[in-house]
Amino acid sequence: MEPGSMENLCVVYRSHDFLVVNKHWDVRIDSKAWRETLTLQKQLRHRFPELADPDTCYGFRFCHQLDFSTSGALCVALNKAAAGSAYRCFKDRRVTKAYLALVRGHVQESRMTVSYSIGKSSTEGRTHTMCIEGTEGCENPKPSLTELVVLEHGLYAGKPVSKVLLQPLTGRTHQLRVHCSALGHPIVGDLTYGQASGQEDQPFRMMLHAFYLRIPTDTECVEACTPDPFVPALDACWSPYTLVQPLDELVQVLRAAPDPDPIDGGLGPCSPSTPLPGPGRPPPPPAKPPETEAQRASCLQWLSEWTLEPDN
Repeated sequence: MEPGSMENLCVVYRSHDFLVVNKHWDVRIDSKAWRETLTLQKQLRHRFPELADPDTCYGFRFCHQLDFSTSGALCVALNKAAAGSAYRCFKDRRVTKAYLALVRGHVQESRMTVSYSIGKSSTEGRTHTMCIEGTEGCENPKPSLTELVVLEHGLYAGKPVSKVLLQPLTGRTHQLRVHCSALGHPIVGDLTYGQASGQEDQPFRMMLHAFYLRIPTDTECVEACTPDPFVPALDACWSPYTLVQPLDELVQVLRAAPDPDPIDGGLGPCSPSTPLPGPGRPPPPPAKPPETEAQRASCLQWLSEWTLEPDN
């Protein structure tokens, strides 16, 4: 629960080509604002000055993005070749990601696939947000898939809450936050997509954490599992009382699941990643037709939300 500082950068994976850090919940990845006293880029430069690359804008190549208020696994490439190999994994949808979250209310179904299409809101005062297809002002909605598994039911500050594992099978902006809100179970502490009643509690952070990450590059498999921050020992407001699915079992499933094939062998660039297997899974959807130019352009737009611009 302690705030981020220049000294408390946590590294969960390191090799010659990559770092995976456990980003703090109140630290931006990078910023050009003069008033931003602490960023992940500054933490990295402080901890690893010898690894900073002067040819990049921020000194380090971030392979993907996390919202400011989301904590967890974030991969950093330490050279241009490594960044390119990670980029290709994201482009070919071979990356596996799983998040932990505390959401409002008790989710009744133990496992579900959320498939609301997501677009950008044009509603006045909400143009910085996303929304689901069919809501007023929703522009250019795109198919979006999230797997949700309930881990525990309990109380947060005395109110019903569920701890869930979320696996995004597509990569829309704010996808997990929008999908949870659309289900009627917004993420605790999400003041953008939380309950509109005005009675949303304001805990010290948004309860969304990038828990597991695997990037199977050509030269190495970058795999990291970060510590679970949503345990009573770290936050006394969280009091679980019903275990629905052990997290350790799902971690084993994630580690054992085969990586999606590259484009030539299976999934195309915009196809969903492999979902969590297990009993009760619905049959896989029918095969999709070949990718169109419009879909290709849509995929490239998705990538721009997850990776930085190439070096000039």
